[in-house]
Amino acid sequence: MPVVISTAASQPPVPEAGRVQGLSSAEALRRLASQGPNVLPQSDGRSGLRIMRSVLAEPMLLLLVGASTVHLLLGDPADAAILGVSVFLVVGLTFYQQYRSERALEALRELGNPMARVRRDGRILSLPSRDIVPGDVLLLSEGDRVPADARLLTDGATAGDQALQLDESLLTGESVAVRRASGMAAQDRVHAGTLVVSGHATAEVTATGADTAIGRIGTSMQHLRTPPTPMQRQIRRAVLVFSALALAASTLVAVLHFLLHRDWLQAALAGVTLAMANVPEEFPVVLSVFLALGAWRMARHRALVRRPPAIEALGAVTVLCVDKTGTLTENRMAVAELVTGGDRSSLPDHLSPDLRDLLESADAASADDAVDPMESALRTALRGAASATRPPDAQRVAEYPLTPELLAVGHAWRLPGRADIGIFCKGAPEAVALLCGLPEVQRAAVLGEVAAMGRRGLRVLAVAASPVGAGLCSPPASLRDCPLQWRGLVGFADPLRAGVPEAVREATTAGIRVLMLTGDHPETARAIAAQAGIPSDTVAVGDAIFSHDKDDIVRKLGDTHVFARIKPELKLALVQALQASGHVVAMTGDGVNDAPALMAAHVGVAMGARGTDVAREASSIVLLDDNFVTIVHAIRRGRIIYDNIVRAVRYILAVHVPITGLALLPLLLGEPLVLLPLHVVCLELIIDPASTLVFEREAGAPDIMRRPPRSPRHRMLNAPLLLESLGQGGLAFVAVIVLYLLGRSQDLPVQQTGTLAFVALVICNLSLIVTNRIGAEQEPWWRRRNPVFWVIAASALLLLASVTFLAGPSRWFGFERPPLSLLAVALVLPPLLLGSAEWLRQRWLRRPAHFAAGQWSTCPAGREPIDPGQYASADEMGSSGPPSHGESL
Repeated sequence: MPVVISTAASQPPVPEAGRVQGLSSAEALRRLASQGPNVLPQSDGRSGLRIMRSVLAEPMLLLLVGASTVHLLLGDPADAAILGVSVFLVVGLTFYQQYRSERALEALRELGNPMARVRRDGRILSLPSRDIVPGDVLLLSEGDRVPADARLLTDGATAGDQALQLDESLLTGESVAVRRASGMAAQDRVHAGTLVVSGHATAEVTATGADTAIGRIGTSMQHLRTPPTPMQRQIRRAVLVFSALALAASTLVAVLHFLLHRDWLQAALAGVTLAMANVPEEFPVVLSVFLALGAWRMARHRALVRRPPAIEALGAVTVLCVDKTGTLTENRMAVAELVTGGDRSSLPDHLSPDLRDLLESADAASADDAVDPMESALRTALRGAASATRPPDAQRVAEYPLTPELLAVGHAWRLPGRADIGIFCKGAPEAVALLCGLPEVQRAAVLGEVAAMGRRGLRVLAVAASPVGAGLCSPPASLRDCPLQWRGLVGFADPLRAGVPEAVREATTAGIRVLMLTGDHPETARAIAAQAGIPSDTVAVGDAIFSHDKDDIVRKLGDTHVFARIKPELKLALVQALQASGHVVAMTGDGVNDAPALMAAHVGVAMGARGTDVAREASSIVLLDDNFVTIVHAIRRGRIIYDNIVRAVRYILAVHVPITGLALLPLLLGEPLVLLPLHVVCLELIIDPASTLVFEREAGAPDIMRRPPRSPRHRMLNAPLLLESLGQGGLAFVAVIVLYLLGRSQDLPVQQTGTLAFVALVICNLSLIVTNRIGAEQEPWWRRRNPVFWVIAASALLLLASVTFLAGPSRWFGFERPPLSLLAVALVLPPLLLGSAEWLRQRWLRRPAHFAAGQWSTCPAGREPIDPGQYASADEMGSSGPPSHGESL
């Protein structure tokens, strides 16, 4: 229910335009019914049930369900249970990700739903902003969040104009408050979501809901969806391809076995065994587990991952689009420079008397409870400089507000120890210079100094004060009647965040182009970019970028790193243009204006502490500490995860070669089957945790941030990767064949020959894990901290001992203990063969080898970063090397 607010003297004076009756309650209800509530656009109707249906239709999930069902029908409840748990984990994680993404618009609605003061039926009411309708008369004062787009009204009581200072950073990206005044057609509009930092005014609502500026942003977000990452698409295709191949091979084996032996039971058993050995359920599990655990690790380092697949895409980023305000900078004003006469200082220590007087005079021209960011900065600077504050018995006797004709504010004080009144003024340098009556030469010198400070990215205010003994017994009617004396200039800056230059340098070394997108003035953007280490020779400005054709835009994107006066729709267009050029784009931001670009980018990175709910909900990753350096750590983690996923994929492909070979070998030799479903289940109990937990824990190579990004056109599952996997798997199969043939050559019983082959297969499995852990590490693999590997190795050896030497397990597996000499060969031959091959490969390369994405290349330390845009193909890009022991996030 609306709350009637008392019109006590504590409330700001209501001008004549606000004393009108306003809308009647009946008329307001009629408009609310016809035009709808003042809420932002609804999403496109993706309910929880609809999201669940889309999740259940995922090909990877269907394959997991199918594999689990097959294992259950074959009487393998343990493996079926493992896959069943994986099914629930994948369903839950995917559903949560998609459901959370739908909350972006809900957060956007909440931002625009504060309480508002309006005049209805001649009374001042406080009511939820969702009940605001066009035509309502709003009463705005300091600290209010504007609930709807509106037009400022003229003060009918004094026939004067009203002015507000508004913080529009959430909408435009500008960190400094802007002035809005009635009576000026171009500046009398205020927008929903902006914050009043000073002044009082009345305004007539002109637009609500979807028709507001924020509403139009919300409309543009409705149909945007974060695209799948490159690895997601590749894994999805790989699962489909390998599933089809496994099904075809299993059917062929079953038919071939029947044609050779005329035994349907054995034929079906051979086909099912081969299908179980080749169903690619590890691929989706590996992707889900790696990304989920990667998200957990990043959360421990203050980076909340809302969509885990974005971690992998972050490691492939070629362009990082950075919003200046609140991302590179702290989104606050700070006094950066004081200038008076020939004296200059950057705070806070050792101020001369003239500079101290300048700072104190500027503070005396400010409000007591500072809402304006510049006034807050002055108060902070005074505390840092240990300067004198206003005496407790000082009295403010008059205020001179900002007007369109005079861009300056003043305050009159009756100070203890002074017989006259002191006037203190601050404002635009040109206005204050005129008030002080500076000679033309001095005025030109002042404006030249102001221009130089502006080129350094500073916002500049001039300060003046009445001289002691001016003889003012009462405050003059206006500042123009005050005898003012020039004090100097105060330069304000939105400070760069600590560590930003180092983070930008590391990203550049990693071959990532850093682009700054801001709504600020070009010179301010240039100055901040220079401080951050971003090339700022060329600054592209706003709409001028898109006045050219698409080819010109692409060329502009290729040689420009700083973009100023960028509106929200231009940020989105720039991101989409970069994506169309083949780049993997990450976008950082914290405001409402950033939300569409955050959603459209491959990776949206929002600021958590200072950012809006809209930006956080639209993003893939939220930085809880608002630390730009954390983005670089996240990029490093993304590259490590990609390398480790490739290791796991290579291992999975390699380990299935000897399994498939041992399933086919007896068939080709006319012997009884060696591998049965139970054997394959036991092998999967080693393969699954090895492919997920062991490789996931591997740390990154020391030079992982000195490599260029992967080309957007690069395929993880390419020919080199497949050849390497088949080569490793082929060597492992050779070891298995040798043991199998040794058993047959000595006329061992089938059970003993099967035991030898199975032992060799398990040892090959462990050897392949070790081989794929070897890379460019600075220390031996056995010294690196990875306890999961030792747990798996100990469990596998315990399994072998059980099925070889214990009667019960041997009987279940159909095994018998072979001669100890052959058993020793089975334990030694696989690691010897695979280890020798790896040693020869390293010797052949003659320098540390780097494996990633199935390619081997050499990466000398200290090389220059390479622009990813120059690559015409994945082969030209090279590789990104294997991770090794080193610092990880």
